[in-house]
Amino acid sequence: MSRKRHYWVYILYSQIVASSNWSWAMQIMFIIAQVLHVLSGVFWGGTTFALARIGGDTATPLYKPQMGAAGVAIATGGLLWFLLHRGSFGTQEHVLGAGAICAVLAAGVQAVAYVYVPHNLGDSNEPEVAKLRHRTATGQRIAALLLVVTIGCMAAARYV
Repeated sequence: MSRKRHYWVYILYSQIVASSNWSWAMQIMFIIAQVLHVLSGVFWGGTTFALARIGGDTATPLYKPQMGAAGVAIATGGLLWFLLHRGSFGTQEHVLGAGAICAVLAAGVQAVAYVYVPHNLGDSNEPEVAKLRHRTATGQRIAALLLVVTIGCMAAARYV
């Protein structure tokens, strides 16, 4: 039974390698990268905008998923850049590059702002906790502004 399975894989591999048309594989890779980029970016942006609006009170449980989504969005953005924009650096790439820099800065600001999240509220007095929450909310607001610039750059890059 296992020989048949390996034989089938060998035939499929031979057909893929023998054909000179890899465009369908590139399209599948592009579609997967695009979907992951959009979904992780929507989650990252949505949680950032929500935390910027409500303040830093609920930042702790969302930190790891938010940073994971940021990492996936940045990594798939790099893959999309490699697939679609390598070799040329025109106006469109300048605009996308500015957006990418803002996205990386937003992730960095959020990572630094997490340091100020009050992890143990019992050890601090109330004015200190309020000050730390304000710093966290400010970091989320700065990151939200950077993500707005990022989204604007991605939307405008096609038309410049």
